[in-house]
Amino acid sequence: VSDASGCSMIALLHTGAAKFPQNLLSRARQAVSLLLLPAGVFKGFSSIVSRKLASHGFGASMAAMSSFPPQRYHYFLVLDFEATCDKPQIHPQEIIEFPILKLNGRTMEIESTFHMYVQPVVHPQLTPFCTELTGIIQGMVDGQPSLQQVLERVDEWMAKEGLLDPSVKSIFVTCGDWDLKVMLPGQCQYLGLPVADYFKQWINLKKAYSFAMGSWPKNGLLDMNKGLNLQHIGRPHSGIDDCKNIANIMKTLAHRGFIFKQTSKPF
Repeated sequence: VSDASGCSMIALLHTGAAKFPQNLLSRARQAVSLLLLPAGVFKGFSSIVSRKLASHGFGASMAAMSSFPPQRYHYFLVLDFEATCDKPQIHPQEIIEFPILKLNGRTMEIESTFHMYVQPVVHPQLTPFCTELTGIIQGMVDGQPSLQQVLERVDEWMAKEGLLDPSVKSIFVTCGDWDLKVMLPGQCQYLGLPVADYFKQWINLKKAYSFAMGSWPKNGLLDMNKGLNLQHIGRPHSGIDDCKNIANIMKTLAHRGFIFKQTSKPF
């Protein structure tokens, strides 16, 4: 609508006001006024509308639908273990931090968190090297549940979050293959514990990043954050902080149109 025709329409509304019901006349005047707004003003009005929609719970879903293509999974379960360690390496290694972030596959936002520390039993005393690397001190693992007990609580959390429903597609995401290919099955074998089927398929974020960006992240999360111009969250080698970094990298890649796929081979 040009300025001239727009002004003509307003004039018509004023001269013919007596012929219109008052409520219809008011709506017509508002509609014409919006058409005459400068582009910048209209953009500002649009952002106000978006904020209003967001306040009613529509913002995230609308942004998700319009900003990146849908993923193949309803949920991504971001996981990053920390384990007992030393130089030279101790054997067997034992998981001492067990964090999982439940990431919505449509919005790529964190919906729920599972986070527990685990008491090691073979080498119950943490080494100075381990504490310096992970930030986990002895008091954080003393008196905590065993791995068996934590795995039981993971299963309860998975059920509570609806992740055991066969119609819900979810998959774990790790930074590398070590967590679910080496660490968890190795410790479960040592302790005589079963490994749940949902731990037997995953996405290695390093591989996903290399597919998306065309380069292999030699230094893991640090390289991926640098390659995507992201700030590193928290401290390196904190399990829960590493999970937050993984989630942030995934969200950024998804917004660029990347579709995540399973990278692990079937057991």
